[in-house]
Amino acid sequence: MTEILTPRLLLRRWQDDDLAAMAEINADPLVMQFIGDGNPRDLEQTAESIEHWEEEWDEEGFGLFAVELLGSGELIGFAGLSVPEFLPEVLPAVEIGWRLGRQFWGQGYASEAAHAVLEFALEDRGLDRVISIIRLGNDASENVAHKLGMELDHETTHPVSGFPLRVHAIDLTEYA
Repeated sequence: MTEILTPRLLLRRWQDDDLAAMAEINADPLVMQFIGDGNPRDLEQTAESIEHWEEEWDEEGFGLFAVELLGSGELIGFAGLSVPEFLPEVLPAVEIGWRLGRQFWGQGYASEAAHAVLEFALEDRGLDRVISIIRLGNDASENVAHKLGMELDHETTHPVSGFPLRVHAIDLTEYA
C-alpha cells in the first residue's frame, strides 16, 4: 500500500469510510467553485469519483491520495496525480492536484501535501514533468503551484465549459 508521511499529514489510498467526509467536502459550493463546471457534487458522484481515482492507481501506478491529519485521523481532502483526459491538448501529461475542505484552507496543508506528491511523482514514479491545470481566479491554487516551483506554461480554455485555464509545469531538472 502506497503511503506518504509528512510532518502533519498521512497521504494514503482510499478507504470505504472516507466517502462521507469527501462527499461533505465536495458538497461545499466554495470548495467546488473552480472545479469542473463549478457545481457541488453529491454522495453518489463522490463515490463514482473515488472509484475512478482508485482505478487510476491500478492502471497508472499513481493516483489521488486521501489526505488525513496525523493527529486526529480526520480526512481533510485529497492530493495526488492524475491523467488530465478532460484537456486533450496537454496529453500525454500527468497533473498534480489537490482539494481540501474549507476549514483546512490557509494552514499550509495543501502545499505540504503537494510537495510530498511532487517528490513522489518525480523521484518515486520517475516522471520527467508534472503539470497543474488551474482555473483563472483560483489564486490559492496558483499560490500552491508557485510554491512547488511550477511556472506558467500556457493559458487555454476548458473544452466543455469554456472557462479560462492556466497550465503550470515543472520538470525534473527544474525540481532538482
